[in-house]
Amino acid sequence: MPITIRAPQPTDRQDWERLYQGYAAFYKVTQTAAMRDTVWSWLMADSPRIHGRVAVDDSGRLLGLAHFRSFARPLSASTGGFLDDLFVDPEARGQNIAAALIEAVRSEAAAQGWSVLRWITAEDNQPARAVYDRLATKTAWVTYDIKL
Repeated sequence: MPITIRAPQPTDRQDWERLYQGYAAFYKVTQTAAMRDTVWSWLMADSPRIHGRVAVDDSGRLLGLAHFRSFARPLSASTGGFLDDLFVDPEARGQNIAAALIEAVRSEAAAQGWSVLRWITAEDNQPARAVYDRLATKTAWVTYDIKL
């Protein structure tokens, strides 16, 4: 099945929301309609805050999404890219959609002159990690959060 990777369009809202709700549910994150409204408004504004790509089949149905942004890297005096969200519809998995989305973001990162593309995932997310291990190098960094 042919897949197109492109920026989300206003007509994608309902399908994007279905995917984004699935992503939140996968990670057991409570997400409200207001939160999705905010993220969608960022995507539609194409603000520096966040950018998006979606995987679309030949019928126009969204099969996956990726949200990414730039970040400053003071130690290297460069700009990097961070892949915040990546999700593929469970019914569409196994078709290299995640890899295609990552490649589209990697291409955008290279075009922007970013020095690295980085992301995190849950340690127990073995299916995703199998894809990531083929496409990137696992780092030795450990992540910490302070809830504010």
